[in-house]
Amino acid sequence: MRIGYLFLALLCSLPTQALTLNRLISDGAVLQRHHTIPLSGTTDAATVKVWLNHSLIGETTAHDQQWSISLPAHEAGGPYTLKIEAEHEAANETEAPLIIQDVYFGDVYLASGQSNMELPMARVQEAYPDDVNYANYPLIREFTVPDEYRFDGESQQYSGGQWLSATPAHIARLSAVAYYFARELHLSEGVPVGIVNASLGGSPIEAWMAREILADYPDDIAAGDYFANPSNIEATQQQEQAAQQAWYAALNEQDKGLTSTPWYTPALNDKDWQPLSLPGDLPGSEAGFAGVWWLRKHVFLAELPTEPLTLRLGRIVDADEAYVNGHKVGNTTYQYPPRSYTVPVSALQKGDNVIALRVISNGGSTGFVPDKRYYLGNDKARISLQGDWKYKVAAKTNNTPSTTFIRWKPMGLFNAMIAPATQFPISGVLWYQGESNASRPADYRDKLTAMISHWRARWQQPQLPFFIVQLTNFMQRYAVPTDSSWAQLRDQQYKSTELGNTALIVTLDIGEWNDIHPVNKKEVGRRIALAAKKLVYQHQVTYTGPEVDGISTDGSAVIISFSSAEGGLHANTSLRNSFAIAGEDGKFYWANARLSGDKVILQHPDVPQSVKVRYAWADNPAAGLYNRAGLPAPPFEHSINR
Repeated sequence: MRIGYLFLALLCSLPTQALTLNRLISDGAVLQRHHTIPLSGTTDAATVKVWLNHSLIGETTAHDQQWSISLPAHEAGGPYTLKIEAEHEAANETEAPLIIQDVYFGDVYLASGQSNMELPMARVQEAYPDDVNYANYPLIREFTVPDEYRFDGESQQYSGGQWLSATPAHIARLSAVAYYFARELHLSEGVPVGIVNASLGGSPIEAWMAREILADYPDDIAAGDYFANPSNIEATQQQEQAAQQAWYAALNEQDKGLTSTPWYTPALNDKDWQPLSLPGDLPGSEAGFAGVWWLRKHVFLAELPTEPLTLRLGRIVDADEAYVNGHKVGNTTYQYPPRSYTVPVSALQKGDNVIALRVISNGGSTGFVPDKRYYLGNDKARISLQGDWKYKVAAKTNNTPSTTFIRWKPMGLFNAMIAPATQFPISGVLWYQGESNASRPADYRDKLTAMISHWRARWQQPQLPFFIVQLTNFMQRYAVPTDSSWAQLRDQQYKSTELGNTALIVTLDIGEWNDIHPVNKKEVGRRIALAAKKLVYQHQVTYTGPEVDGISTDGSAVIISFSSAEGGLHANTSLRNSFAIAGEDGKFYWANARLSGDKVILQHPDVPQSVKVRYAWADNPAAGLYNRAGLPAPPFEHSINR
């Protein structure tokens, strides 16, 4: 009898497992049509039954608290309700079923990469207000994968996330690139479109690669393995957070603008402050500056507004706090987001108003980025804030202590953000990444092609379409031909398309020289959708710009012929400073370019015999070559064989 009680007590002490299901199968899910869909989860029950609407799909026996069953392939459509029941052996006991509602079958795409893929519709609302204010596409849905990393193995499940539809309640949170892509396909194909958004700002490609494909890169494996030990993560974070907190505490202590009479006080006497014209850099910061500087400007309002105003401050390097008449109206902690702060009517007054800005530089060049919007006002009237300001340095210090971005380390994002999705069939992958690898482009093609092949194997879809968004134009434009690591990275991206069923999405013409996050995500999404119409839906569409088909010479002239140039080539701007040629001495000159049908003819008086030719080979090139479909040519560098 005692043994029986002990056995019963042992049974009662065993951990129980409630009925669960993968989070990607949740309310509002879009499942890939024409494919069987694996359903799996945990339970402590003996039998699991799955119902779709009112039809029993099947039942299975759980083993080791795990269950799985396949949902048969379906045509596009819905809505469906999934019901999953768990039955226990004891007295035919049944726990509360899982009910998954509003499920559709359609086409599902994985969107991955770094911040330009992650960037939400809220960040492009000013450029496309109607697209945000009036979005009403309930059958376009996105599941945003939680930003997580893991180095000690692969996750089987996401810790959170939900499907959100492209409707006014949720549109601002969806990836802009992915939304515009999905909208194009939803309207053209007439099916629900689901996006699994697994992207993270600043992430290098190595973070999205699995351990087995990093074998040729032992340093990358070692960097990830170090953080497989949770104590190393904790120690690193604690040490660096303490250093950061100490730096900011000391900076605040040194900041003369935070004394008993703060420098945002409207009545402050600033006659001894230095003049400064904005936008522009803090004078002398090009030699490196870390610390705090304050700016002040007086703005006259003839009448007190009846509604809040917007304070637009372009972009500021690095961090800022903004005050109007002594009222703090906003702050931003790093350089990339656009500054747009709401100024309540209570902070304003008729007549003179004082805007004060506290700017923190973490070290290096600091200031206000040109060619951005700087104003106080609304859609009806705006007061420009460009021009004369006053400034004063309030504190100088050493550069901010360095930070280890653990979430960007090799393998971590694949394990946590990609691996759980590989169970589910998809139509293709949207890949927008490369900025974080641009300083070391040499091995990017090898890594990207290895990653593509591995992802295809994990999805068990060997021909899974892959859409690679090439780096856009960015940074200053140079008057003479120069080498460029960004151009080299773009070339590596182009060469990655040697793998079958891949497409390069050229964006050289839609970037912004002063913003690594250009606003025109609508055209990026449209161009990816064009490629999908060809590779996924087999439509006869032109989806690539002109590509080099051959290079020949005629005396000193270089003749480049192009494919994907039906109807002839087109230049939407002057091709001056677009093409460069070099002779035996390796010095490049801007070539005189002339179009002739599907050919470009290049010459330069100082290059009698060219040995190398480049097009759009720069960080921010003058790239004006298109085909008649309006798609741009990718940049290239080629040797000329004679």
